[in-house]
Amino acid sequence: MIGLVDCNNFYVSCERVFKPSLEGRPVGVLSNNDGCVIARSSELKAMGVEMGTPAFRLQSCLQRGEIHLQSSNYELYGDMSARVRMVLEEGVDEVEPYSIDEMFVRLEGFDDAALSRLARSLYDNVRRDTGLPVCVGVAPTHTLAKLANHVAKSSTAYRGVCILSADGDETRRVLQHTPLGNIWGLGRRMAERLALLGLRTAWDLRVADAKALRRHHSVVLERTILELRGISCITMQDDDIRRRIMVSRSFGRATGEWRDLREAISQHAQHAAEKLRHQRSLARAVYVFLRTNRHRRDLPQHTPELIVELPRPTNDSRPIIAAARQALTRLHRPGYRYMKAGVMLLDLLDIEHHQLSLLDASDDTERQRGERLMATLDTLNRRMGRHTIGFGLPDPEAPWRLRCGNLSSRYTTRWDELLKAKA
Repeated sequence: MIGLVDCNNFYVSCERVFKPSLEGRPVGVLSNNDGCVIARSSELKAMGVEMGTPAFRLQSCLQRGEIHLQSSNYELYGDMSARVRMVLEEGVDEVEPYSIDEMFVRLEGFDDAALSRLARSLYDNVRRDTGLPVCVGVAPTHTLAKLANHVAKSSTAYRGVCILSADGDETRRVLQHTPLGNIWGLGRRMAERLALLGLRTAWDLRVADAKALRRHHSVVLERTILELRGISCITMQDDDIRRRIMVSRSFGRATGEWRDLREAISQHAQHAAEKLRHQRSLARAVYVFLRTNRHRRDLPQHTPELIVELPRPTNDSRPIIAAARQALTRLHRPGYRYMKAGVMLLDLLDIEHHQLSLLDASDDTERQRGERLMATLDTLNRRMGRHTIGFGLPDPEAPWRLRCGNLSSRYTTRWDELLKAKA
């Protein structure tokens, strides 16, 4: 059996853990530069605030104290996600993160009663140890587990935990009441095409001819049908290795200064290299781009981009930063005010299956020293907080830094931002 543990309103819940006064209040979390709403509490949803609502449209409600808006605090959210995973790993042998707030768990070898107790303990333990509310869906396949989690979240009768078998009256009832558009990975367009064939619910798709639909559509649709029947066809490891890694941010305010752009590109390159090492990959090339503000037609526009090939596949921050700076030198033009910059690592390789060239082998000592240096850097930043050590010291007041007018403290990763308790 497979379980899906999904944190409820994750970004908002992370804020509430350290600010209990936000419980029961309409709360929203804003995107980079406090642009628009990217996460909503149940109370904010009930007020009719949609995802993507620009922050300026909510200013009147904010001033009247009807809602509370937080700047996004990704360092806090990422660490809280890691803590959820640690709690789950104490109860099960295998955890497969799917996103920052969703994790699949393997639950093999349990009878029905033991399975129910284990699922309930995961639900209780995450809430107890992290303060975050979750829902747990359990089923024989990833697709059914995703559906079970949705049911656990949408119906209070399940008290946060829903277990679906491959067959059974409960599974059939859930599938019959689930529109095709709510099936994980199906997509709106595919749902519309299937509706033309008379398939409108998950149950309709489950009992359809899988082979015939594969011939007219794809093997992915056939796998979805088999998953709805309780036959496991999806492995999360297939998506574990990303083929590209992008780090880009809109600036807090436009700038054309060389120093500001160099700092921004260097920081983005470092962050991308950290992600590359985390997934144990190597990059062959670095792509850099700059963007002016396309909404300011009164200003000159410039949107350059460039790919720089690396001397050899690497995840060492130093050659990646050097390549990114080389690209920036060729891209930058005086007289333009840039509003966004980004770094993308391309043509990624799995480090476990990469074959060294003769050039790599001849410089093996230096390569090993680089690996030890990067491992030490990552360990220090993981233990002491991100940006504890890095290449270059960015200006905290630099224009390229994000606007975060209401940013909460990074309570779990910064010693100087620990929560203070007063008697």
